[in-house]
Amino acid sequence: MNDVKHQATGNPTAAPTAPRARPTALEQAGGTKGLVYAALPVVAFVLANNYRGLRAGVTAAVVVAVAIAIERLLRKESLQPALGGLFGVAIAAGISWYTGSAKDYFLIGIWASLAGAVVFLASVLVRRPLAGVLWNSVTGKGGAWRADRRSRRYYDIATLTLAAIFAARFAVQQYLYESDEVGSLGFAKIIMGYPLLAVGLLVVAWAARLSDKRLKAAGARSTGRA
Repeated sequence: MNDVKHQATGNPTAAPTAPRARPTALEQAGGTKGLVYAALPVVAFVLANNYRGLRAGVTAAVVVAVAIAIERLLRKESLQPALGGLFGVAIAAGISWYTGSAKDYFLIGIWASLAGAVVFLASVLVRRPLAGVLWNSVTGKGGAWRADRRSRRYYDIATLTLAAIFAARFAVQQYLYESDEVGSLGFAKIIMGYPLLAVGLLVVAWAARLSDKRLKAAGARSTGRA
């Protein structure tokens, strides 16, 4: 009887389990080391292509991406960033191999940047700024921000910043692509990748903070009137 009672009530001295914190965008990308890993296949491709030609460049990029995935597996770290990177490298290398042109290794990224710029800009034009939609969906804060004009304006600024970043990536890298500057393309891809994206995310965080303050203040006023 005592055993049944103990099982029903549980251990009164046991501490409650704290909820796990939601991983940040940087943690989901594999942390700082993950950002470095993302650049390594590009560096390997450019260097090997310059010294040994396209075949060596493609091989080096794929080998480095596979090595990164294996290293993460051995360390029992998250494989999601590594597998995503490996898939992207494999596709880019396959296109470059098929066309026989080293610069085509960067082709998908170039046109993906243009698509990103168009999508972010279009979301502002239809009054659904994507920065606000994505941020509030990920954080589970719902769509209350849409009813507040100033909150939408904050997220408009953040979304337009991201659109400008993607547009800048496309403009610079497309110019280098047309100029057959493979080495400069690799450098631009690294510098205009996560570093610029980090700037955009800072603007998104700024918009979210200001929006949250407005919504909390509005909620407090509403509760006070009630």
